[in-house]
Amino acid sequence: MEKSRCRQQLAFSLLFGLWLPSCLAQTTPSNAPTQAPTPSPSPKLQTERLKVRLAGYPRKHNEGRIELFYKGEWGTICDDDFSITNANVLCRQLGFVSATGWTHSAKYGKGQGKIWLDNVQCNGGEKSIEFCKSRGWGNSDCTHDEDAGVVCKDERIPGFVDSNVIDAHIDENKIEEVRLRPVVAMAKKKLPIAEGVVEVKYKDGWAQICDLGWTIKNTRVVCGMLGFPHERKVNKNFYKLYLERQKNYFHIHSVACTGTEVHLAACPLEFSKPNTTSSCEGGMAAVVSCMPGPLFMQNSGLKKKLKTSSTVRLKGGARLGEGRVEVLKDNEWGTVCDDRWNLQSASVVCRELGFGSAKEALTGARMGQGMGPIYMNEVKCLGQEKSIWNCPFKNITSEDCQHMEDAAVRCSVPYMGFENLIRITGGRTRYEGRLEVLSSDSNGTQSWGLICGETWSTREAMVACRQLGLGYANQGLQVGY
Repeated sequence: MEKSRCRQQLAFSLLFGLWLPSCLAQTTPSNAPTQAPTPSPSPKLQTERLKVRLAGYPRKHNEGRIELFYKGEWGTICDDDFSITNANVLCRQLGFVSATGWTHSAKYGKGQGKIWLDNVQCNGGEKSIEFCKSRGWGNSDCTHDEDAGVVCKDERIPGFVDSNVIDAHIDENKIEEVRLRPVVAMAKKKLPIAEGVVEVKYKDGWAQICDLGWTIKNTRVVCGMLGFPHERKVNKNFYKLYLERQKNYFHIHSVACTGTEVHLAACPLEFSKPNTTSSCEGGMAAVVSCMPGPLFMQNSGLKKKLKTSSTVRLKGGARLGEGRVEVLKDNEWGTVCDDRWNLQSASVVCRELGFGSAKEALTGARMGQGMGPIYMNEVKCLGQEKSIWNCPFKNITSEDCQHMEDAAVRCSVPYMGFENLIRITGGRTRYEGRLEVLSSDSNGTQSWGLICGETWSTREAMVACRQLGLGYANQGLQVGY
């Protein structure tokens, strides 16, 4: 389990409340190898070194798919034999002090062009990935489904230049943030927002998508990335009347998803060209309606409720929608081996459980090792299946896998705003303090209040920490005078 224990700090309240000390923050796995010392790159090496950049979606500036510029062409690295040692070399090339992790199976999306390196094996002290052992430039038996990525520690090497190379993939057309904008007054006040105009973050505002050629597959992708397992039909006539009175800016003119993508950025997109009209002649802004999972339907006003699977569950995750994948067979729960575990298979599990598409397909027992049998190996879902049990997979023999290879997922969940209803105050860090809740009186006036500490335990603290997005609870204390 990837968590680091915050230093426990016990404090006391002078009020009749409770203290919630030391939620546990998630960082890198505790069994991660010790990072190699950071070399001081010379100016000569920096000007002559191989160009490396981070690319893909959705990502932060210090993570992404690795791309190398060789013989005038950008290409990728295959994940076969990839390791944290390789990631350290690459992150230092990018100007970061070290790596905190690496990814496989095109987590940041599939690259294009050449796969320049395969079976890369670094010792850790190399100045450049080109000095590591490999099959040689352009010699690979991989596809872009196996593109490797890295997660670098967000700390720069002092004096490192050429920072533009790190994010050379800057593109104003990349899509990172997507939302649904409701137009009905009542819908604006209810969470989750499951229906509305699709908008993408653009420059300092939001822009619309022209719905010419829009398909249910596009809707499925948008709903999935926003945390919803299914899509619904929408009344376009109602929205057309509303949108005709609005000023719209169309940043995207065409979307062609297959329906299995986990993010809109992974779909083929046609952007509006500079210095051209932003109109959507013959169409209107794209509108979608999504079906929330059972855990998120209390405010949706829907009568029809979806059923979630009784033969699949997530265990060991600190937050809602994440955990080790466990499946039920012959009345006994077992795990799934991580061989070939990818976002498509993970998304089938997420949707089966009432969440959206998968944000991450985790391997190597990142959510803890399970117990009992391992039922599945080399699961190969296409992404449209109703259940992981409908996907092709291999049965396990004891020689194939061990629990250190248990697969896990992090699913997209709808935004509910629960973290705004409680807060921790008075502690010396953001992970500890007295728990307060936000309540409203009969006049609608909101105020913060305390919870009586009687019967309060670590179990209740677990729920509060999860609601705050802080992971596990270390301890829940009762303090009263």
